[in-house]
Amino acid sequence: MFLNFKKPAPKTPKRLFSLSENSVLSFIHRISYPPFRHSQQCTYVNVYMDWKQDLYYESIEHIHRSIQLKPIIAIKNCIVQEPNGCLPISAVSKRGLELDVPMKVARFMRQYPSIFEEYTGPKYNLPWFRLTSEASDIDREERRVYEECKEDLRDRLKKMILMSRENVLPLKIIKGMQWYLGLPDDFLCYPEHNLDESFRFLETEEGFKGLAVESGVKVWSVIQKNAMQRDVSSDGPMEAIKFPLFPSKGLRLRKKIEDWLNKFQELPYISPYEEFSNLDPNSDIAEKRLVGVLHELLSLFVEHSAERKKLLCLKKYFGLPQKVHKAFERHPHMFYLSFQNKTCTTILKKAYRSKSAIEEHPLLRVRKKYIKLMKVSKEILRNNRMNNQSCNSNTRKLDLDLVQVDDGYSEMA
Repeated sequence: MFLNFKKPAPKTPKRLFSLSENSVLSFIHRISYPPFRHSQQCTYVNVYMDWKQDLYYESIEHIHRSIQLKPIIAIKNCIVQEPNGCLPISAVSKRGLELDVPMKVARFMRQYPSIFEEYTGPKYNLPWFRLTSEASDIDREERRVYEECKEDLRDRLKKMILMSRENVLPLKIIKGMQWYLGLPDDFLCYPEHNLDESFRFLETEEGFKGLAVESGVKVWSVIQKNAMQRDVSSDGPMEAIKFPLFPSKGLRLRKKIEDWLNKFQELPYISPYEEFSNLDPNSDIAEKRLVGVLHELLSLFVEHSAERKKLLCLKKYFGLPQKVHKAFERHPHMFYLSFQNKTCTTILKKAYRSKSAIEEHPLLRVRKKYIKLMKVSKEILRNNRMNNQSCNSNTRKLDLDLVQVDDGYSEMA
């Protein structure tokens, strides 16, 4: 059920993307016609879409190792927050669920000796952990990136909240999306340092604490920005902005699906930041708004991907239909679904296929360095196993020699 509410009238910025003011006003005039004047029909073909594996997206390492990297970063932050930069295993052993660790915390940390260095503590011979010198260097770089990109990270959070129904999201939802937005774990713990005056905390109707945003400035989606940079000088209608399509090799759509997709591209584009309460939720225009929301959301994420189950948690607050997961299947030229790590991960194809795609975020480069360090741990563990095997074989050989000596002595006796 969609709610009727009015958002404050946005103010048009004077300058956008170094374009002339007349060009921007012309663009606004051409997209200002409400899409609701079009007949709202539902013509999409509700059939099963064949899924085809694409090795290119399956080999994007930082996406598929993100599940292992997230708890590593969480434990690393616990160590860094300690005054001495080290902690006993007892300090985190019972926080596995909180830190998203899939096994016993001690066993998990010992799997990454290139990041966590284990030693015997000062009391009771308990195992203690600290960061290796390589991990400490990456941690310092990560904190520097957080400080330099603080305004960018704040804008990403602001845009995600502005896509919600009433520009309000519960804090539990925001905390669940912090990793994808690139926000540090303690981002909301210091609002006076990380948030500006446009944010305010409040109580939601469900009784949860929420974060609201008030913005009187027009917010443009990534699709609209690309259209302005590409077609703002043309005189044709701009309300029917087309989504960029990137078909996977060997993936062919059925004829009736392809025909529907061509008509779908000609429908009016509705920005995720615009009013949508007058839309028929079962119409093709509502489908195009849904795809626009998912496209914009994945564009805001640092890795331009997310677990599909995490995105489904947003449908109540973003006004998305109950079967929002079907949109990923109906548009395989825009989204790719990967089933590695026993989960379904949604990937925005444009971010990895388009030459003019979104620029790589500095935080993503830091995460890639952590992943390289994770791979070093495998080498260390393998060398340790080989050394242990050689030591065991030498010990067994020495035992056999002793047995032979004892037998010879007994025969002489």
